[in-house]
Amino acid sequence: MSDFATRLRAIVGDAHVITSDFAPYANDWRKKYFGKPLLVVKPGTPEEVAAVVKLCADTRTPIVPQAGNTGLVGGGVPDESGHEVVVSVARLNKVLEVDTINNTMTVEAGCILQTLQETAAAHDRLFPLSLAAEGSCRIGGNISTNAGGVQVLRYGNTRELVMGLQVVLPSGELWNGLRGLRKDNTGYDLKHLFIGAEGTLGVITAVVLKLFPMPRSTQTAFIGLESPQKALELLSHMKGALGDRLTAFELISDFGLSLVTKHFPQLKAPLPQTYPWFVLTDIADSRDAAVLAEEVEAALGDALEKEIILDCAIAKNQTEGKRMWEMRENMTESQVHEGRNIKHDVSIPISRMADFITAADAALVKVYPGVRPISFGHVGDGNLHYNIAHPLDKFTEESWMHEWEKVNLIVHDIVATFNGSISAEHGIGQLKREEIKRYKAPLELAVMRSIKAALDPQNIMNPGKVL
Repeated sequence: MSDFATRLRAIVGDAHVITSDFAPYANDWRKKYFGKPLLVVKPGTPEEVAAVVKLCADTRTPIVPQAGNTGLVGGGVPDESGHEVVVSVARLNKVLEVDTINNTMTVEAGCILQTLQETAAAHDRLFPLSLAAEGSCRIGGNISTNAGGVQVLRYGNTRELVMGLQVVLPSGELWNGLRGLRKDNTGYDLKHLFIGAEGTLGVITAVVLKLFPMPRSTQTAFIGLESPQKALELLSHMKGALGDRLTAFELISDFGLSLVTKHFPQLKAPLPQTYPWFVLTDIADSRDAAVLAEEVEAALGDALEKEIILDCAIAKNQTEGKRMWEMRENMTESQVHEGRNIKHDVSIPISRMADFITAADAALVKVYPGVRPISFGHVGDGNLHYNIAHPLDKFTEESWMHEWEKVNLIVHDIVATFNGSISAEHGIGQLKREEIKRYKAPLELAVMRSIKAALDPQNIMNPGKVL
């Protein structure tokens, strides 16, 4: 390794080749995967990334591209062989250009998502990608997993927000596709190969992102409902009343909310009493706040009269709205405090989400009486985080983890019957690599393998992930 490390140091500098203290780069956020890299290298420019990858290609050294390492499926974690090099893009953290006429922002892949949101806001623009890890995740990882988040309903997944990419290919060649064009009909749109590919086809080094005018007013409401079916009725009702001003529509179960208030007692439930289900929604507009407030109040008042909803609280100001969102943002962390559970990130046709929850709950209770489903997620775009806490009387937290594969089979088979997906926004990584063989058509997998072989014939780019 010494000669290899010396050659890497000549490319990036001595301080940016790490040969010990690997934990931040070798372990995942969930503490499910623990790898052992050969070393970690942190290039500072796209050209340095290209030189590093070229050296790895010449020596047939496997590469694990890594951004913020906040993923949930082990996609950015090296294996335990001690042969893989982690290539971190953390030093590629410059905002290269903000174009307020073209409504684009060109940035390097190591920029933290929250920094990009703040940069856009400083130019009176909105970058709408928003998720729980936004304070630590990096845009290169968001692109590599086609991240979703809470505003997909209006603005789409990361894929819809990417206009151009710069990528280092497995050969070490640097492809510059940093074009902020809304129309470019000149053959295959190559950027889409790398969005959602989880670093298996190349290392993303820079991106042109789409920006939007900053909304002038936002209304946040926390709503109590009887069932997921009523949530779907409310979604249809609110879309009809408010159109695409509906930016977020999050479903939360009573049990899920109770975990937040239990483990974060400083957070108070927005409604005075509990209900079986809740919806947290944002409505944003470029018009005067008073006008939007009237329309939102009218829409929710109408929903109350039609018995679609049971109760609602509308935030009086931005601070109150932020507190409502803290309930949703702490859902995942509250589950960590409660104990490990079996997690699912699935998507279902929106019209069938209530049926899926009913079917999955019933199937699990039949096999595991006393099981505790924690359902929450982006019902507005069909993405449900369907997590399962163990029955308190029959399993310990540790023994419940041994049921992971069996529980997955139950849940994912039901997802398949609804023509859904076993990964809505987290990706495949290591966690679901074998499972996709059960749910993807052989032809789909064959085409994916053909693309991988064409771009990465030596299979050095994030091997063992996705395929």
